Amino acid sequence: MAATRQLSHVYPLGSRLNEHGRLEVGGCDAIELAREFGTPAYVVAEDDIRARARTFVEAAGTHHDGPSEVLFGSKAFPCTAVARLLADEGLGCDVASAGELHIALQGGFDPGRIYLHGNAKSDAELTLAAEHDVGFVVIDGLDEIERVQGVAEAHGARQAVLLRVTPGVKPTTHAAISTGQLDSKFGVTLEQAVQAIDRVAASPHLELVGLHKHIGSQIFDLDFFRAAIAALAPLGEFPTYDVGGGLAVAYTGADAPPAIEAYVEAVAGAVREHLGPGKRLVLEPGRALTANSTVTLYSVESVKRTASTYVAVDGGMSDNPRPMLYGASYEVQVADRFGGGTVCHVAGKHCESGDIIIRDADLNEPRRGDVLVTPATGAYGHAMANNYNGVPRPPVIFCRDGEARLVVRRETLDDLTSRDP
Repeated sequence: MAATRQLSHVYPLGSRLNEHGRLEVGGCDAIELAREFGTPAYVVAEDDIRARARTFVEAAGTHHDGPSEVLFGSKAFPCTAVARLLADEGLGCDVASAGELHIALQGGFDPGRIYLHGNAKSDAELTLAAEHDVGFVVIDGLDEIERVQGVAEAHGARQAVLLRVTPGVKPTTHAAISTGQLDSKFGVTLEQAVQAIDRVAASPHLELVGLHKHIGSQIFDLDFFRAAIAALAPLGEFPTYDVGGGLAVAYTGADAPPAIEAYVEAVAGAVREHLGPGKRLVLEPGRALTANSTVTLYSVESVKRTASTYVAVDGGMSDNPRPMLYGASYEVQVADRFGGGTVCHVAGKHCESGDIIIRDADLNEPRRGDVLVTPATGAYGHAMANNYNGVPRPPVIFCRDGEARLVVRRETLDDLTSRDP
């Protein structure tokens, strides 16, 4: 097999099958990584994330006619090393909890370029943001205005805020990740926005710098983004428009999401057309920055042939619950024998019949001891990892130029009981 063979777009940029037929990510042999760090493990191609971040920044500079800012939607991969990498690339950050704020600050993001989101912000979270001089608070409801104002007043500050508006646009995506429809739990309606704008404007401790909208995730059709931006026009002109994130990524070879450049050009054009020229444009990619940067490595524990063939691995819904939550589809291969021949279900180790990572997978003679690789797990894998069945959470490994480094260690059994009083 040619050493220079480039894999499909589902895998991290630069991934290849080496002269031994083994997958390499960031120049590191997947089989050797499994031996050194164990499985399951999240393996991240550092250069992949950097490349996508630079593409967003450059596209915004090219296609938008005013100032722009790219934020990391940190819920996709809340990890200090990822935060540090993206802060180094010049991005800001959006956070939706005290924990995400803590990680962002630990990762080196400028507090003035952090945006605090959330539909149920606690007083403690608002206070923590004020104590760290967080630049922007995104107001999510009418009852939040007085609380944000009270915290700002207590700290002798004037807090910059954006108002999250639900534009009434329902994109084609899974219901659990659709946020722009009228009955969304997020934001205020267009009618409520008029009242909210007046109330914020009357406050001496709040500065309304603009509007925010987000209509959902894993969206392929750019027209939904354009329609949501156009829906904001009746509310008047503001200096800043945060258009959220939501650009789809490829989880299987059949997926063909829009290019980053096409997405940025579409939203920048819609802002210019409907909201006015020269506005400050804020983008919040999360999944589109990190999903395809990462693969998950598993070890095969058993191959069971009954009415169906089950290839059972040492992970599952504790390290990737998305197939169970959203019916998400993934690809899988034997890391040193790419190809097919055996149709099977790749099953997790958990005590749930629904713990199936990939149904109807096609693997090359899978057997116990094989290392399997599932690409596109860099968004909401580590973020949603859990301890179901008392399984310790996997490590995160950064790979670059053939060098691997541990950035999040594997949990131990003692970690599972470390919070016991």
